[in-house]
Amino acid sequence: MFSMFQDLMQGDYINFMIQLIAKAFILLCVLPVHEFAHAWAADKLGDPTARNLGRLTLNPLKHLDLWGSLLILFTSFGYAKPVPVNIRNFRQPKKGFALTAAAGPISNLIMALIYFFLSNLCFVSSATVFHILGSFLYSVGLINVNLAVFNLLPIPPLDGSRLFAVIIPDRYYYKMLQYERYIMIALLVLLFTGILTAPLSLLSGLVARGIDFIASLPFQFFS
Repeated sequence: MFSMFQDLMQGDYINFMIQLIAKAFILLCVLPVHEFAHAWAADKLGDPTARNLGRLTLNPLKHLDLWGSLLILFTSFGYAKPVPVNIRNFRQPKKGFALTAAAGPISNLIMALIYFFLSNLCFVSSATVFHILGSFLYSVGLINVNLAVFNLLPIPPLDGSRLFAVIIPDRYYYKMLQYERYIMIALLVLLFTGILTAPLSLLSGLVARGIDFIASLPFQFFS
């Protein structure tokens, strides 16, 4: 879980700085895209709630959550402030709710593909500076995958719970929301203790390898 700090203790300062800068980049430039995607999808599907509350923006100060940001720094998994949605405003309520929830993780997977492609492009060069840049871009891509996988967990207030709400009766979903605070506390404990980090990392690794394979195809074709 604390691999970044293990690098620091072992004297691998370059890798420590790469991961630290990558996580800062995620907080300032990637999480806002994830939340903007939610707000944009909701707005296009008929719900202006996020736009009216100033969430249809790439300004990170509008989106960052303290605990979610700390999780990213320490575990590479995390979240931002949930974008408010009024399901009654959607023309097709359950479909609109699901598409809005899916927009954030989809944006992360698209960004992962882009960053993995740019990383592969950097590794074509033999110059050390490009290898460092390639490692940074790969780290950003990997954290994007982590965010997509983590946010698809069917746990409120994560995006997966909103997708889950589409397929279960409303009474069960609202019952689950009553325990949201306790569920999140349990989730934080599982992540900080590393119990949940290992299976999430395994799943994220499988997804990342698949996306990286697609991103590397152009370079294999022209090699």
